[in-house]
Amino acid sequence: MKVFKKLFFTAALACLTSAPSFAQTNSEESLPTDYLPASFHAGRRQALRDKMPPNSVAVVFAYPEQVFSNDVNYVYHQNPDMYYFSGYKEPNSVLLIFKDMQAAGDSSYNELLFVRRRDAAREQWTGKRLGVEGAKGKLGFKRAYNSETFSSFPLDFKKYTTILYDGLPDDLGADVSKGSLRDLVTTFKNKAGLKDVDKALSADLSFINQRANPKNIDRLVAYLKSKLTLDAYKNNELIQEILAKPDSATLMAVKAKISADLGGMSLYEALTTDLRGVKTPEELALIKKSVVLSSLAHLEAMRAVTPKTSERELEGIMLYVHKRYGAEDEGYPPIVGAGGNGCILHYEENAATEVKNQLVLMDVGSEYHGYSADVTRTFPANGKFTEEQKAIYQIVYDAQEAVFKLCKEGVPYSKLEDATVEVLTAGLTKLGIIKDAKELRKYYPHGVSHHLGLDVHDKGAYGGDLMTGMVITVEPGIYIPAGSPCDKKWWNIGVRIEDDVQIGKTGGINLSADAPRKWQDVEKACAEKSIFDGGKFPALK
Repeated sequence: MKVFKKLFFTAALACLTSAPSFAQTNSEESLPTDYLPASFHAGRRQALRDKMPPNSVAVVFAYPEQVFSNDVNYVYHQNPDMYYFSGYKEPNSVLLIFKDMQAAGDSSYNELLFVRRRDAAREQWTGKRLGVEGAKGKLGFKRAYNSETFSSFPLDFKKYTTILYDGLPDDLGADVSKGSLRDLVTTFKNKAGLKDVDKALSADLSFINQRANPKNIDRLVAYLKSKLTLDAYKNNELIQEILAKPDSATLMAVKAKISADLGGMSLYEALTTDLRGVKTPEELALIKKSVVLSSLAHLEAMRAVTPKTSERELEGIMLYVHKRYGAEDEGYPPIVGAGGNGCILHYEENAATEVKNQLVLMDVGSEYHGYSADVTRTFPANGKFTEEQKAIYQIVYDAQEAVFKLCKEGVPYSKLEDATVEVLTAGLTKLGIIKDAKELRKYYPHGVSHHLGLDVHDKGAYGGDLMTGMVITVEPGIYIPAGSPCDKKWWNIGVRIEDDVQIGKTGGINLSADAPRKWQDVEKACAEKSIFDGGKFPALK
């Protein structure tokens, strides 16, 4: 790969005068046929337009590219909002959605898409580009332009009463050329007269506005205190207001100020959250496929595990099954933790060379056509739960069952957490692990649910009632690391069971039911033969 740059520029010089025929060639590729159609994305743009205030414009940027090593980038992942509203998957782009028709000479428009220019030399090295004609022909945009024309395009953002936009990317890379993401963002900020805002702080303020409530204010305060080493947080009046008096009245007042201060950013977050939180039938079909194939991968991991198996080997089994069923990627870094590693909520090293006679916690979900699954199973590496492991597992299972009964339209979202806390507290108290409900958070430090979709922690309302079409996780857990203030027999037991549930009018549908949940079914699966059994790899010299 060290020769990449030299070879690339040599090829580029040779192709300067050639037409971009490489990416236009019709191929015999066998591609999936279940991508979201252009009509879906057009419908989502209209749905946003219907909710926007008069004389407003929404501005959506692509995500930046990220460096993996030297001159090699990570595989590109689009901003889910950009994909949701346009279907465009490439970097260095910006989408504008107008509430009202905009006059342009003898014609008019209510949306604009600026995309990467076609480039034959670069496409030979890094893949086909859609270009302006592709954006028009495949994505259905009547007005699409090359990104480098954005700075000269006649747009007066200051004439709009409201500009809706997300927190602007701040990791814009070193490319300062026309049409780069840096150029697009800088142009927008200058034309709209926007001030620089700390992205991390604005994201946290938006999170407070959307999800903070009296029940989680203690965790919020602890998080904000951990950020006080940063000047942006230390000098922010709203953050200081919450820390000085963390009660419900203060929280309500701060939320109102956040809405006023963030203006178009707050409204953008509210409207996109409202839209993406309730899935369309097309989205539900893709989410279901992602969850089902992830569930089959979990089942195969249970069948394949032995005490001699490594954490990374189990990860590899999961990833192979995902790819076998057509998933492009994982929705998040796979978590495979044996024993004490399973007590680390986001353990991602997966480095243990043997899982031994311990519980294995696997939190792994595929990403299929942009939509993430999020499934967790916990199982014994030797195929049999100990009595202590079984006792903890059953408490978590019972909490999940209690929450499942609430997964229907009209139930307040907060009730899910209430039910979880009640069951987990009763179970751990009965075992003598805790004596008071206030001790529960030592062993259950997270929430029971989040929305699922284009992001693994997807946009969606957390303050109101569940609605038909939402997809949420149900993931109670208990984690007892070594050194915990309880009998040593409980140490290094970590259990989480996580399922993905589609909300309906009268009840929920467990989309991940193909992965065994009852401890008896888990043991049965561990005793079954795996498709990976019997294969022998040559020894490394």
